[in-house]
Formats: sequence, C-alpha cells, structure tokens
Amino acid sequence: MRKNVSYLFMAMVTLVAIACQDKNDQKGPPAVTAKVIADVNIIDIRSGSISKKHVVIDSGKIQQILPASKDEAEVIEEAELINGEGKYLVPGLAEMHAHLPAVIWNDPQMEETLFLYLSNGVTTVRGMLGHHLHLELKEKVTKGEMLSPRIYTSSPSLNGNTVTSPEQAIEKVTAYQKDGFDFLKLHPGLRLHVFDQIVQTAKKVNIPFAGHVSTLVGIRHALQSGYATIDHVDGFLEGLVPASAQVNPNENGFFGYDFTEKVDTTLIPELVQLSKENQVWVVPTQSLFTRWFSPTPAAALAKEPEMVYMAPEVIENWINSKKNLTETADYSAERWGKFMEIRKKLIRSLHENGYGLLLGSDAPQVFNVPGFSIQHEMQAMVNTGLSPLEVLQMGTLHPAQYFKEEGNFGEIKEGASADLILLDKNPLEDIAHMQHPHGVMVRGTWISREQIDQKLKAIDDKYDKLKK
Repeated sequence: MRKNVSYLFMAMVTLVAIACQDKNDQKGPPAVTAKVIADVNIIDIRSGSISKKHVVIDSGKIQQILPASKDEAEVIEEAELINGEGKYLVPGLAEMHAHLPAVIWNDPQMEETLFLYLSNGVTTVRGMLGHHLHLELKEKVTKGEMLSPRIYTSSPSLNGNTVTSPEQAIEKVTAYQKDGFDFLKLHPGLRLHVFDQIVQTAKKVNIPFAGHVSTLVGIRHALQSGYATIDHVDGFLEGLVPASAQVNPNENGFFGYDFTEKVDTTLIPELVQLSKENQVWVVPTQSLFTRWFSPTPAAALAKEPEMVYMAPEVIENWINSKKNLTETADYSAERWGKFMEIRKKLIRSLHENGYGLLLGSDAPQVFNVPGFSIQHEMQAMVNTGLSPLEVLQMGTLHPAQYFKEEGNFGEIKEGASADLILLDKNPLEDIAHMQHPHGVMVRGTWISREQIDQKLKAIDDKYDKLKK
C-alpha cells in the first residue's frame, strides 16, 4: 500500500511539472520546475485549523494541495522535494509600513534591504516614502527580474512644506497619479484647505491617500475624508481629548503623548465607528512606540542581534535619535506607560469594532531593522490582547483584502501566489515561532535556512569590517 500511495503521488506531481513546462520545448525530457512541500501542516489563515498536506508549486503559483497519506512519498523524481514533516506552513507576510532606500533598484543597499525583509518571511512590502526610482524597482519585481517581495509604493511626501497651496495640491496629485504611484503619502503640516484639495483631486483622478493626520485636519475630518489607511494610529489620541480641555492641537507632542492626562477613553467608540463607516484601515506600527519611544535604553537596543545588519553610522544615528526623544525633561516612563495603555485600548477597539488592522512596523525607523521589526510588531500586537491568529491575519489576509487581491496572495490555496513561510513550530501557540523560519518562498522561489544564514552572514561581515 505504501508504494501504491507513493506512485500515485509521484504521478500527480509529474503531471503538474509537465503541464507547467514550456510547451514549445519538445527536445529532451521535461525540465524539473515543480517543487513539493511534502507532509506539511498547513495553517488555514481564516479559521486557524491545521491539516497535513502536500503542496505542489510551479510557475510561481500553488498548483495543487493534495491530501497527505499516513505514508510519506518515498521518491519524487519530477519535482524538487522540500520536507515539511513536523513543520508548519503559513502565507508570506506583508509589511504595510516600510521605507525603501531612495536608490536605484540594483544598488547594494536596496538588495540588502529587500533580502532582510525576505529573511523574515515578508513577501509583500508597501513603501510609505516613495521615490520615482521605486517605480522602476516595482516594474522589475513585477516582471520577475529580481528577488524581492512584491512592491506597492507611495508617492513622495505631501506635507506642509511640499504642498502649500490648493494649486500645488492639484498639480502634485495629478502628476503622481500619472507617474504610476499606487497611492499618495500624507505627512504632517498640511493646512485644512490644502488637505481638502488633495482629497478632492485624489478622488477625481482615482488615487488613494494614506499616512499621517495633520493637526489642523484632525482625526474626525480625516476619517470622514476617506483615508485608505491611517498609520501609527495618528490623530486618534488627540481626538480623545474633550473640546472642553481647550488644548492647542499643535502642542500634542509625539503622537499625542503630551495630551495623555487629558484623554477621555469613553470617546473611543465614536472614533472607531467613524473608521468603520468610512472604511479606513489602521496600521498601528506599535513597535515604533515599544522601541524608539520606550524607556528601554538606547544602548540596550543597539546590542540586539539584528543590529549587525545595519551600517554603524545608522546605529549611531538611531542611538542619538532615541536619546533626543526619551532622555529629556519632558519624558517620563510613567507617562509613557499610561500613553501605551491608551494606545492598546484603541488598537483592541479598532480590531474588534473598526474596519480592520494591517501589520506594519515602520522599518527602518529607529531600532526597527527591516524584516526583523515585523517580529517585534507581531509580538506587540499580541501584547495588546490580539491572538496569534488575529495578528497573522493582519499580515496576510487583511493586506490581500486591502489591495483587492484576495485569493491571489495572503492565503495558502490553489491558484494563489506561492508566497510561503515554513516554520519549525506552530505560531498559533506562540507568535515568537515566526522568528527564524526554516525557509521562505517568494512567488515560487525557495530560500532555504542555509541560504538565509549565508546571506545574513555576508551582510554582517560587510558592516563588521566598517567597525574596525
């Protein structure tokens, strides 16, 4: 019986491999292009259920998901075998608030950054500080000409310095849409009438807008204007300050930190309902606040293992940036704790009653190394009260829904892009099991743990030499 099952499985895989080869090539035996992750525990990202299957991949897609017999297939001659016995398979993650370097697509800095994402299972990146160079990068990635997560990119920043009049708003929004950017990035400092013109023009030319909430705009008007996403939970804490407090909105501090004692948390349901009514996703970037803005000493963060993958001058800049923010007379660990409890309540409520949350860590922001920071973000989300499954949905299913690509990525199903993470332990039991993946697949290209370690060591060695 064991041999019969093996032969049946081999035959099915062979058919897939032959079907996916170049039909015009009639010379010699068919090229081996298929891969099989055999006897792996697939996590259904919708329900959390687990089933043991064989996953057949070819041409960048999941071609078949086959029932796994009790007897593992002995030999698979027509496909590359990846042993999934005892391991767990989840969809690749989306980093929904990333910053890509403003360099050409084949610059070593870009290649390193993209690999750092891949090494942690990030197979989709939404760039939040766009540059015209990123348009060529996206084209190269879309055509499969380079190893990279799929790329969505914002326009260059629209802020109080770059857009100072309605006329400029019309000009820039129209130009960025024609250039091919996926959405507009909004930064602070926009005056209300300029913001309104951005919104009006964006809707006219059909380009989404996302990012920060300017203090002169306010969270309620921002939500009603139809942001695609509001990132960092920006503006929400300020929106919890009652009008009777008569605060100057420009004295809010770091994302509302200076208004911590003035907040009325009974106003949370109103803001959450507005986010739901106006279909605004929220990207919390909680790791920005648990790391850069936390009382944890800069020196301690600078010694974390993943810091070896960043240039020494970057680490030095991060140390100074953190000290300038948290080692001041206006900062206190006690107030930070209260501030974080308010954020956790907001995030839980936005998850339970809002339109939805998306996973993003603001890498490479201060002490947030690309790829590795998504691990910190997932743990931070669990610490707000979300389950590991809910956190994984933030990074897989929800981004697919956001991009209107449901079924194309973000799930393990036949016909979907083969963006996969193979893990040694069940992440539903502990989100920390997402760290150090056994291997990562991006659109059908398999990157083994050995390959990941080799590339990471090369990056480490490069920067280690600069320290000497």
